[in-house]
Amino acid sequence: MSNGNTVTIIGNITRDPELRFTPSGQATATFGVAVNRRWQNRQTQEWEEATSFFDVVCWRDLADNVSESLTKGARVIVSGRLEQRSWENQDGEKRSKVEIVADEVGPSLRWATAQVTKTDRRSPDGQAGGSPRYSEPPPREPAYDEEPF
Repeated sequence: MSNGNTVTIIGNITRDPELRFTPSGQATATFGVAVNRRWQNRQTQEWEEATSFFDVVCWRDLADNVSESLTKGARVIVSGRLEQRSWENQDGEKRSKVEIVADEVGPSLRWATAQVTKTDRRSPDGQAGGSPRYSEPPPREPAYDEEPF
């Protein structure tokens, strides 16, 4: 990613990844990540903490793999780009949110271990040999009818 819109976070998954499919059949998974920051207040010498919450969106094979591999509470490293989307709710109010569209998601191995299993990739014609690399997500289709939180 060379467009300058790159973000990497390390935190704990706040809800199990939810796998859904767009009307055209594209897999998408969403989950939340909580990132804690801790620092010592120089005046009081007390430790202070703040938590930030991020919504993460994964597409295609990454969505499948995340939904099969990760659960609430797992510590993960997420790398991707920030994307803002807007919509109107049922009352006509304009809403928007910023989320991370993930390029990579992996378990943090600082306090855990993981067993990695390579998935069998198939080409679009069903032959083994790998799936094509995608640089952009598919055209934005709503994965579900309900509005995000």
